[in-house]
Order: sequence, then structure tokens, then C-alpha cells
Amino acid sequence: MTDEPIRRYTCDLAIIGAGLAGLASALRATELGLRVLVFEKNIEQQYLCNSRLTGGIFHLALSSIEDSAQVIASRIQAVTDNTAQQDLSQAVAQDALRLVRWLEQQGIRFMRSGPEPWHTFTLSPPSLPQIGRNWSGRAGDVMLRTLEQRLTQLGGQILRGHQTESLTMDGQRCTGLRGVLSPDTVFQVQATAVVIADGGFQASMSELKKHITSQPEQLCQRNAKTGMGDGLRMAQHVGAAVTELDQFYGHVLSRDALHNDNLWPYPWADELARSGIVVNPAGRRFADEGLGGVFIANQLAKLPNPSSAFAIFDHAIWEGPGTLRTLSANPFIQRAGATIYQADTLEALASECGLPAQELVAEVLQFNEALKRKQTESLQPPRSSGKFIPWPIMQAPFYAMPIVAGITYTMGGIRIDKDSRVLDTAGQPIAGCYAAGSCTGGLEGGPRAGYTGGLMKAGITGLRAGEHAARQLALRNTSPTNIRLEPA
Repeated sequence: MTDEPIRRYTCDLAIIGAGLAGLASALRATELGLRVLVFEKNIEQQYLCNSRLTGGIFHLALSSIEDSAQVIASRIQAVTDNTAQQDLSQAVAQDALRLVRWLEQQGIRFMRSGPEPWHTFTLSPPSLPQIGRNWSGRAGDVMLRTLEQRLTQLGGQILRGHQTESLTMDGQRCTGLRGVLSPDTVFQVQATAVVIADGGFQASMSELKKHITSQPEQLCQRNAKTGMGDGLRMAQHVGAAVTELDQFYGHVLSRDALHNDNLWPYPWADELARSGIVVNPAGRRFADEGLGGVFIANQLAKLPNPSSAFAIFDHAIWEGPGTLRTLSANPFIQRAGATIYQADTLEALASECGLPAQELVAEVLQFNEALKRKQTESLQPPRSSGKFIPWPIMQAPFYAMPIVAGITYTMGGIRIDKDSRVLDTAGQPIAGCYAAGSCTGGLEGGPRAGYTGGLMKAGITGLRAGEHAARQLALRNTSPTNIRLEPA
């Protein structure tokens, strides 16, 4: 690299990644007077990232962000089985409504998209569930373009086509980054602080194999396919600690989504899987369906062959829970090309889809009996009923849908504190180093794959990173004299 042309940049705050986390950090720091540069690896004007493809609902744990911080924090702890870091859950709960109001100040518009309290703040115009991915001019696309325009007005800049490869350190302090601009040009950045905001590692086959599944190619990439875990790797290289990396946010999809792009990100099969049962190739249940689609998707990924399972349900489920969503499984998943086997008896159904008939019939009968006796918790594995109601599988015709996990983003990552400072393996902040969004861990996951809300996580951790960096620069007196520390 030393013989190659070098492009040099100097700024107060260098940010890796231009999704919501990166732009929230950049824009907030710029508001506070910092000189900010954002380094985005993709070259397209409307570069793809999960923030651009998002459905756009700002919620926490599928609940309202207008509740008290104490109530919201307790919900986050509940869905993660108390594995979320207390400081992170409290910070996110405290800043949830502040983030939305700050985004509104930047020109972001919200609307109510449904009857539930957690539908109150949805990006407008909405990106409605649909066959395919018509994201341009909607939801996340409008949000990112609006934030970039505002950032540019205040003097910040997104530099596209800049692939960051490493952080630079001066002793124990992060002082910039290095990367590749083109095959024959590298770049170096001198900065007082760096924010890593390049997303999770959901699109990296090697990282998925290491942490999530033995066969990553059997997961459907229900995402922008740009999250490669580069920030995670760079942070670890300078001594950062990481959280557990074995959970992800995703949904249950038709197995055909592996080769049919019309079947992701929607329609999903969550309602069918969590109302009936999911079985492995031996015809046996392998997950607590009552914990929902995100949990089932994680359990699918843990199977020796993640694309070998089936959702088993009956006509009542197909005509009931199967019709509930805007883009419901019934009828849209079949219209999009999903395979669904149908038969008048369970024995015939097993024959149709290649499952052992005796085992499948026994599993369904055992499930129905436990449901009748209200003893589903005694099943192996247990079937909880507090979150999603189980339905008996009794009404012909019976159905079997081949399913896979669709992975949207990884939940684990770089360990941070409430101010988004990267922590080392001793639990101490690495000076000048921040991380935000899906490259971070500590807020989601746990034994039940507790999902809290990717947009809120990205926006709040980004906002806090920008604010803390501004405070630290003011204290060190190494930044421009126009730094302002007013609240958002």
C-alpha cells in the first residue's frame, strides 16, 4: 500500500457507513459544530443498505415509544430474558421519543400505519408489505436522502466508494482509519474520533458459518446483502469486546425464497408456523412455536440442514391466522410462487412432502391432545401460549409448507456503553472509538432471540455517539470553536 497513491482526509469525526446509524451520528455531530465525513463503501447514489429497504416502523419491543422510559426499559428486558445490558436498554428507552422528534426536525415525516400503538411512528410515505422490493421514493429511501441533504446543508459530506479496511491507533486512542478508494488508490483519514456504523455481518458467509449456522447458504438473505461484518472485525483488531454473536432478527419464509426473489422480504410464513407446528425431516417438532417467527427463524438456522423443515397447519389456520396480515400468507405466498403441499389426511400429507407418516401423525396428535388439556408447556420442546395462541391441527385439508429462515440483520456485535463508546475486553472505553447500529450488540438477542427494533437501535446509538464525541472534543479543546452542546 505504501507505493500506491494516497488520498488524505482530516476531520473531527469520521464515520464508517451511511445507514441510519451513521447519518444520525454524522448529522447530530455536525449540528454541534464538528467537521464530519461519512465513508460509504458503495458507489451508487441510492446505495443499498438495510435502512433504505426498511418497512419504516419506529417501535421498541413491538410496543409504543410514547410510554414511560421505565415501562419501555422493562419491556426490552422482558423480551430478551433480562440479557440486554441495563445501561443500553435504559438509554434507548429514555431517548426513543427524542429520536423521533429530532428526526422530524430534520424533515422526516411519520404516519400511523396500523391500529396497534407501535404503528404510531411509521416513515412516510410508507413502504407497505408487497411482492418484491419497491423501495425507491418510500420510507427508508426518503429518510436517507433527507438526512443526507440536511447533512450537506450543514457542511458534512458522504464520500461514496470508500471501503474502510482498518482503524488507526495512537497508543490506546483511535485516531482515524485507512481504506481503499479504487484498485490503485488508498485513503487515510486523520480524525479525533471514529464511529463504526457499517451494519451487521448477515451477508458474510464466513462469519455466519462461524457464529450462526453450519450452512449459511441455506439462509435466505432477507436484507440489502451489504452487511459483511467489516466494522466488527476492525473493532476486534484494536481490542474491542463483543457480545454473543449467535442470534439474528429475521422471519420464517417459504423455502422457495432461496431461489425466488418474489418471496422475500414478504410474504412471510410466521403466522402459519407459530399457529401450527414446525417439524424437522424426522417429522418431529424442534422449536417453541409460541415464541414467534424471529425465534423460529433462529431455531431453523441451528438445524443440521436449515432448509429441511416444514410448517404443518390445517384449513382453520390457513383461513384464520394465515389471512391476518396486510400481505398475508393466504393467498399471497402461493401467488408469489411458494410450494404448499395439501392433503385430506395427515398420512397422505406426509407422503406428499416426504415426511415419515407415523412420526408426523403422532406428533400432531400429541400436540392436539396437549392443547386440549391445556398442557402444551409439557411438550418437548415446550409450546408456550402467552405470546401467540396455538391452534389445533384437526380440520382437513391439511397443509405442509417447506420453510427456511430469512435473515435481516445480526443482533450481536461490538460491545458498547450507553454513550455508544466501544468497550475493550476489560470493559473500558477505547478512547475515540464509537459504534452504532447493527454492528453493535448488548440490546437484542438472548435465549429467545428477543427483538427490540433495529431502526430505534440504529438511530439512538448513532445520535448518542455524535453527541458524546462532540462533548469529548469540546473538553479536549481540539475541535473548532463553534461546537455547541445544546440538546437535540
